[in-house]
Amino acid sequence: MTAARLLDGRLKLRHLILADALTEHGSVVGAAAALHVTQPVVTRGLHDLERILGVPLYTRGPRGVTPTEFGVAFTEHARAVLAQLTQAARHVDEIANSSRGQVVVGTHLAGSNLLLPRAIAEVKRTRPLLSVVVREGTPEGLLVELASGRVDLLVGRLNRAGTGGARLVPLYEERVHLVVGSHHPLAGAHPVTLADLMGFPWILPGVETILRQELERFFAHHGQDIPANRVEATSFLTVRQLLIETDMVAAVPGLIVADDPRITALDIELEPMGHHVGLTLAADRPLIPATRTMIESLHAVAAQIRARTAAAGAS
Repeated sequence: MTAARLLDGRLKLRHLILADALTEHGSVVGAAAALHVTQPVVTRGLHDLERILGVPLYTRGPRGVTPTEFGVAFTEHARAVLAQLTQAARHVDEIANSSRGQVVVGTHLAGSNLLLPRAIAEVKRTRPLLSVVVREGTPEGLLVELASGRVDLLVGRLNRAGTGGARLVPLYEERVHLVVGSHHPLAGAHPVTLADLMGFPWILPGVETILRQELERFFAHHGQDIPANRVEATSFLTVRQLLIETDMVAAVPGLIVADDPRITALDIELEPMGHHVGLTLAADRPLIPATRTMIESLHAVAAQIRARTAAAGAS
């Protein structure tokens, strides 16, 4: 296949959108639903695209479609093109309407309760007409959204695995703590062992997260199995409410429960469990003004958090 084949006029924007949808949803049915078209339209579009490229992009199976090596490569470039076009349209719109704009921020547990809300509040104070959209999701799902341009930046725990094509910007370090509601029978007990906690229900992060993998190693190191009586959740609001209303135990970033009188950190050592909180950005994508404004605010709030953490450690 030569580059001329992609530039002879047959390749359309709809082909790029189709590849993105098929790879994300893994089936013709899912792609058709996401694109609001019929399944035959998706099938014909895929046949057209494979004819243009001259290679098979997907293998068909009873449970859907799986991208081939060619499909993975083409989807990566298709998403990059779509992201650039999305950013270009928004950049032009911001130039035409300088007081407005939109930034879409993806987030997961770390950074979602303190860093991001404070940064948003600062942005809205200085640019009240700038629209901020926050999307929660799994780290893997949010990376796909970032690559395709549907999300401008990610705020949360930095993960160097699986972030090819992304730029990581550390903001501060954060320890992980085991916590319970302040009413819990072990709240205030000194010290607490893992064995003391195994009779209580647990809230664990999803299996796709790094924190879950670290917790599994923590349990194994202490000769314990993963608690059978557990809930898996990464939503801050869900975790917080379960802690307040039940006797569950959870492992969460320290700032998630900072200054919350209804949640108590347990006196149990989790070293070296901790992580960097920061920004994940598309490496080669120019930043539109709205995204730059949000990043500047995040840096300013992170500096305040670092100063607060340093003062607490010194006291």
